[in-house]
Amino acid sequence: MDLLDKDGEELDQLFRSVPAGPVPDGDGAGTVLILSGSRTGKALARAARLAVWQGKVFDRESGDLRNKVTPLRIRAIRATVAPGPSRVDGKECIVLDYSHTSLVARWVRDEIRMVGSGQYLGVVFLRGRRVAGFGLVFDTPDPQAR
Repeated sequence: MDLLDKDGEELDQLFRSVPAGPVPDGDGAGTVLILSGSRTGKALARAARLAVWQGKVFDRESGDLRNKVTPLRIRAIRATVAPGPSRVDGKECIVLDYSHTSLVARWVRDEIRMVGSGQYLGVVFLRGRRVAGFGLVFDTPDPQAR
């Protein structure tokens, strides 16, 4: 499913309609979802992927992740990963918490839910306020996926 084709309301409904799914493991290609559902949103997503953020690398066993940043795909900006209640609807999601692991992103909290095989939809909170969304796609099928 191409999340860039969905507008903000559709993404919100999708996030609310699915269970958390398993904590991902491995390298997920990322897509920024700002002004999604529009040509501008697609252009912003391409620019962000080229210049700033390429996705996240999860280590399910250790319960942490690193973001892939810059065109060199440097693994930086660590977060802890664990199931928890969503700020969106109170139901379980996978929480990516930067508050104790990153000076740069300590006010950021991401939440993700699995929306398809190897595909996750994420919501970004900055200081408790919802500010953006993102998608992650994992190439290798996850044996824990439902």
